[in-house]
Amino acid sequence: MPNYVVVVDAKADTRLDDEQPLFGASAGLVPAGIPVITTHEHLAHPDAEVLKGATVINLSRDYAYLGKGYYTSLLAEARGSKVLPTVATIQDLSKKLIYQPALIELDQALQKALSRLVEPPAGEFDLHVFFGIADDDRFRDLARAVFDAFRCPLLRVEIAPPDASTPAWHVLAVRPVSIRRVKGPLAELFTQSLERYTKAPWRAPKARAFGRYDLAILWNPKEALPPSSPKTLQKMVRIGKGMGIDVELIEKKDLTRVAEFDALFIRETTALDHHTFRFAKKAESEGIPVLDDPGSILRCTNKVYLAEMLRLHRLPTPRTVILEKGEPLLAEQHLTYPMVLKVPDGSFSLGVYKAKNRAELMEISARLFAESEIIIAQEYMYTEFDWRVGVLNRKPIFVCQYMMSRKHWQIVRHSASGRPTWGDTRQFGVEDAPREVVDVAVKAASLIGDGLYGVDLKQNERGVHIIEINDNPNIDIGYEDKVLKDDLYKLLFDDFIRRIEAVQAPPAPKPRAKDAAKEKNGNGKHLPDQGALADVTPLPAVFQAPAPSMLDAYAQAAEPREDAA
Repeated sequence: MPNYVVVVDAKADTRLDDEQPLFGASAGLVPAGIPVITTHEHLAHPDAEVLKGATVINLSRDYAYLGKGYYTSLLAEARGSKVLPTVATIQDLSKKLIYQPALIELDQALQKALSRLVEPPAGEFDLHVFFGIADDDRFRDLARAVFDAFRCPLLRVEIAPPDASTPAWHVLAVRPVSIRRVKGPLAELFTQSLERYTKAPWRAPKARAFGRYDLAILWNPKEALPPSSPKTLQKMVRIGKGMGIDVELIEKKDLTRVAEFDALFIRETTALDHHTFRFAKKAESEGIPVLDDPGSILRCTNKVYLAEMLRLHRLPTPRTVILEKGEPLLAEQHLTYPMVLKVPDGSFSLGVYKAKNRAELMEISARLFAESEIIIAQEYMYTEFDWRVGVLNRKPIFVCQYMMSRKHWQIVRHSASGRPTWGDTRQFGVEDAPREVVDVAVKAASLIGDGLYGVDLKQNERGVHIIEINDNPNIDIGYEDKVLKDDLYKLLFDDFIRRIEAVQAPPAPKPRAKDAAKEKNGNGKHLPDQGALADVTPLPAVFQAPAPSMLDAYAQAAEPREDAA
């Protein structure tokens, strides 16, 4: 079984015949023994033997958002595979504004390399970095630093001399290179670097070093459908103050201020190609706890990823089909009418449509495929309400029923004027909600991470079905907080305090030899029951059996009692 598999848009990109049998042996640019498959094969055959346990090297022609290259990495991650590049890396490289902080370290490595040269370059130049190896060996240390910062197979580093704005040589940009541009000397570099990389053990990117209580809440005062209303945000400010947390509302213009705070709470609808994601990445790079974290945003904002992840873990969902551009009628082989069609990154019922017949399927899918290479077709499952379970750090904190909007099949009805109409809401204590609903929701959210999520589910005679997992779930006065009231916000802030203290706790020192000697008695033997601990580094105090937090206590109260009737 191979350890690696290369994925390309067309096998001709690596000088293979496109008519080569499915999952055929590699040749051309790719070293012998490494299978080459297409992006279509990767999508259509998720359980193929060649993919089991393999690290996916995504060499798509480009990684544009919602394009084939993007989905190759997204689905590989959803299936639990290691992949190069990850979606996070793709997103990092999409805008210089996102990866700008990493250029400081790269500039230092560049200047160090240039200081060793007898004669510096005459002017601006490009450095190609394939799997961490440079096409100019004089810059090998810089190439390693680039690959460590951006785990992308093929990169071009644009390097510029001093100018009016920058008084030293500097990295101007870092861009992915299309496999179709790998020709001449670069082809030889590609084959050698890929062979070298696949023979070395997988190394995860270096974690950034993490640097009490100032909390920033990111909001947009002009947002039509915010996850928390202005009134709710003011309540958060008041409750935070009572818990020793100074809460400040910040906006899009405050990106450069993120490092001033101990934590960031995003209360604006998130998206990848959006400043909310850049705020999350900035907080992460500064070692600051953030809800929602970038990984959760990446996973939750794409329904294709969620569908594949839930399928892989055998969690219940409505019947779902992933459709590629040009294949809308594939939906009819698996689903009956009416069926639901979705764009991958819609929210608040936007981008979700019902097709009642083939004509509507073709018309709606054509519109959606104009935005994305892949869309979702799903079994239509009408219920009077959707369950929403709020999950924080893998524990349920609130449960609601969101009723369908009047005379509509969704919880939000968007009129032609753009004005939304919501259905009613019913609230339940976690302990009063159906256990199956809560358990399935917590299992689903835990696959995403330990952040804050809202899991939407439907319940019918066939059981409970997951519709989607939302990062940045609604939390509003009179709705999600109706049962717990102020305690819901205290749960949130209690969890932020836990995260802040975990980051800021200093590491405990290792015991010195003479300290260990004091544990011995006169016969030179360790005191009873302590010998096994003498050489163990103690955990930081923050990790040693802390007093139960409000969240732990609340989750424990929600557990079914053994003596319950």
